[in-house]
Order: sequence, then structure tokens, then C-alpha cells
Amino acid sequence: MEAAKRFSQLSLAPTPFGKRTREHFSTDKDWHPLNHGSFGTFPKPVKDALCYYQDLCEKQPDSFFRYHLPELVLRARTAVAKVVNAPRETVVFVSNATTGINTVLRNLTWTPRDHVIMFSTIYGACGNTVLSIAEQHPLQVTRIQVNYPQSDQVLLDAFEAAVAEIKAKGDNPKLAIFDTIVSLPGVRVPFEALTAACHRLGVLSCIDGAHGIGMIPLDLSALDPDFFVTNAHKWLMVPRGCCVMYVPVRNQHLIRTTLPTSHGYQPLDADEAQTPAALRVGEGQSQFENNFDFVGTKDACPYLCIPEALAFREQACGGEAAVMRYCSDLADKGGAKVAEILGTEVMENAEGTLNKGLALVNVRLPLDPAQVDVSLKGGHHAVGVWIIEEQMKRFKTYAPCLWHADKWWIRLSAQVYLDESDFEYIGGVMKTLCEEVRAGRHIQASH
Repeated sequence: MEAAKRFSQLSLAPTPFGKRTREHFSTDKDWHPLNHGSFGTFPKPVKDALCYYQDLCEKQPDSFFRYHLPELVLRARTAVAKVVNAPRETVVFVSNATTGINTVLRNLTWTPRDHVIMFSTIYGACGNTVLSIAEQHPLQVTRIQVNYPQSDQVLLDAFEAAVAEIKAKGDNPKLAIFDTIVSLPGVRVPFEALTAACHRLGVLSCIDGAHGIGMIPLDLSALDPDFFVTNAHKWLMVPRGCCVMYVPVRNQHLIRTTLPTSHGYQPLDADEAQTPAALRVGEGQSQFENNFDFVGTKDACPYLCIPEALAFREQACGGEAAVMRYCSDLADKGGAKVAEILGTEVMENAEGTLNKGLALVNVRLPLDPAQVDVSLKGGHHAVGVWIIEEQMKRFKTYAPCLWHADKWWIRLSAQVYLDESDFEYIGGVMKTLCEEVRAGRHIQASH
């Protein structure tokens, strides 16, 4: 249909990274956007595409949802499958990575001897999902403690030891959840080696790649995980919420339903004729694909904008490799600059793998825990809460502040619309706020 071609024919001039590229985005001029990693953002041409598809829907909602939407979703799935090097029939869309993880965990069957293995750095909502399911189903949770900066080998050894311990009890290490890149702190996980270990040890691998597509190269055919989710609305510059969910054909029989269960669901003994005509499996499309094509009445237009986001990144930014290279270099240089201003260091292990190729960087704050008043409710974490509130109220910026391994850190995001001056700014802000914490202002402000 013509709608599918409307914005795939964007024509944008190459734009120098930094301040010039920022003109493509809608961010307030006085806001210092150093937290792209949490919610992402998308450029104006992609916003135009989003509005176009939403308008198209409103003109004829019935024909759009019943007939045009599946075609447009297929176009977007075809585009994103190439980015992650996966067969199109293995990738579908959900709203976000947490929904994808929930979809996997709530489809699997569990026995009292089954274990879910997760690391202490698991994203909070995903960790809560595991605990919630453990309350409802007979399974056990094995949690591996991680303290960064630590070597990848320490993490891998801890994982294999946990699997061995579970098997030694006669239990089943059924599934492991791990990240491509941890959310907080923002460090790279040896997910390739963990996936290989899962294959070798007979454990299902469920990878939370919320920070993945658009930041680091992904080759899912080579990686071959059992389940993989990655948010396109973070680093690929797609509107929220849009997450790519990958399930290889060998495992698609395990994903019986979407969340919520919708019209594409087929009971095991169902007759295809029971499914509404507009929602039956199309020619060349599997039941798994059809199941995710329509999941209740919602705005699926963010999914449709993937081709336009890719066109922007290609035309204005020079392509995926150029975007990733600039953001990684800026994170390295910007993190080093902030650490210099604060007189501290960037979080990194001896092997230099935690920040490799990332657009995220973590810098230690110059606060001695023994000399900081942590009497507020929430203790050490409350100090971080005060810092980020002051960032927003007084300095028009936001950088997540976390307490990890007995130290305070901030996580900073690099992006094509930033340059080193933005990192110099946040360095100065954090220097001021840390001086105020040492003086006890965070305590005074609470009274």
C-alpha cells in the first residue's frame, strides 16, 4: 500500500554530530539530555512518520486495524530483522523489554525442581517478574551476586558454579535471565559467552537486551539465544514503546500466548475456522507471527516507524556503524572528562570489557561513605535520590545516581546530539552537588 512508502522515501542531508544533529530533535534548548538510556528519544522526521500513521488510523480505523496494520507491521519486522540478522519469522513486536520477558516466563511451564537463574544486577521489573511467578508457580530462584567492576571470568565462573550446584541437588537449572548491558550500572555483560554456556549446560537463555539494538551490533543468528528482547525505543530512535522480541523457530511452540491473550491465540484443539477471517494466519506466516500481529486495541504506530528511524540514521547520521562509533567514542572521552573534573575514575575492569563499544559510562562520585550523613530514610540510596532531584530542579539535567558495591556512581549516556561540552557541564554539576552532600545540605533540605 502507498502508506508503506510514504516515509521510507525520506531525503535528509548528512548532519554533523553534536549541536547540529540536536536540531533534528525536540529536546528543550535549556535541557541537558544525558540520560538517553532510560527512555530514549526520536528525531522530528520519525515523529512526523508517527503522526502520519496515527492520522491514517483515524481516517478509517476499521480498515486500518483489520487489513492495513498487518501489512505495515510486516514491513517493519522485515526491516528490523535485517538489523539483528535474524529470519523475519523469528521476530515480532511487544511494547517493551519487560513485556517480552513476562511473555516468555509466563508461557513456560514450571515444576518444583525448576530453577530460574538471575544476577543481582537484573533490571528491577524483570526481577520482580521472576519473584511474582515464583509466588504463583512451583519454581525456585537462584540469585548470583555481582559487584562491579569485576572481570567477565568471575561472572562466568559464578554462573557455571550455580548451575553445577543446582544439578548436584538433583534439580533442573531450566532458564537463565541475563542482560546484554546492565541498566544500572551501565556495563556490558559477556552475554555471548553466557549464551554459549547455556547451550553447553542445557539451560534456556533468556536475554534482556533492553540496551542493545542501535547501541551495539547484534547478530542473533550467530548468537542463537533461546529468547531475546531488545528495545527499539531506546537506542534505535523509534517512538515509545517498541521492543523487538526474538524467538527461534525451535522454541516458538513454547510461546503459546501473547500478554494479554488476544485474537491470535489458538487452543491446541482449535479449528482454524474459529478465528476471525481478518486475523487468520496469512500465507507464508506462522501461527507465532500471527499471534503477535494484533494484541488488543492499542497504538501500534511506534512499531511502524522502524523503517523511518533506520532511514534517518542512514541519511542524516551516516549509518549504524557511524552512530555506534561516535557514541562509543563520546562515552569514552566524556566519561574520562567527568572523572577528571571529579578526581575519580570510570567504572572498568582490568580486562577493559565493561565499557567496550558502549554509549554508556559510569563515573564514581567523590563521596566517602564514612563521611557522608546517610541518616535519611533510604540510607545511601536516599543520597542519590536527593542528587538527581537537584539535577532536575536546579540544573536542567538528569543522570541516574546509584549506590553499587559501597560507592556512589552516576551513569551517563552518549548520543549523536551531544558532544564533550555536555559532559563537561554534568561534571561541573556533579562537583557542586557532591560538595553540598559533604556539607550535609541533603539532610538540611529534608527538614
